[in-house]
Amino acid sequence: MIIGLTGSIASGKSTVAKMLEAYKLPIVDADLVARQVVEPGTNTLQQIAEAFGPEVIATDGTMDRAKVGAIIFHDEEKRAVLNGIIHPAIRAEMIRQRDGHVAKGEQTVIMDIPLLFESKLQHFVEKILVVTVSEKNQLDRLMKRNGLSMEEARARIATQIPVAEKEALADAVIFNNGTLEETAEQLEQILKQWQVTRVAISE
Repeated sequence: MIIGLTGSIASGKSTVAKMLEAYKLPIVDADLVARQVVEPGTNTLQQIAEAFGPEVIATDGTMDRAKVGAIIFHDEEKRAVLNGIIHPAIRAEMIRQRDGHVAKGEQTVIMDIPLLFESKLQHFVEKILVVTVSEKNQLDRLMKRNGLSMEEARARIATQIPVAEKEALADAVIFNNGTLEETAEQLEQILKQWQVTRVAISE
């Protein structure tokens, strides 16, 4: 079973991802893959250098994120060029990792994809697990975590599909408004329901 783990900004998806690690389930992490595909020496990084010039590669061979950011910030066409290079590379690597786990005989693979719905990647997975919170908690957590004003936090939240829509599209939902124990209990119940076996969990 391929399970897609997703949620909105400041919903606590990362907390649930950490809990899943304790189940010893293989996890394909979209954020980690996004960094891996632009590591020094990768084909993706070479394409970025060809598109934006050698100055976007720092002296240590890594991508100079500040320079790339400055180039694409006010230029939609250049942003589209960058996305056209990076997004296919991320998707291909995620599928490679997923299929690698399956080939090894893994019964369950977690695909941790923050923008699963926004990127229309539902076809990558068989079940979707959404981590959600109340609008008030989401706003409060985001303001506190990122040091944002209410207006800035609302603007960040508005760039994503509304939480209620994600809940409606999910196969299961974890309501992350309470304690960590309550969240862990919900996760355990869902995995039991989906007959995901708990392996060698270290207490």
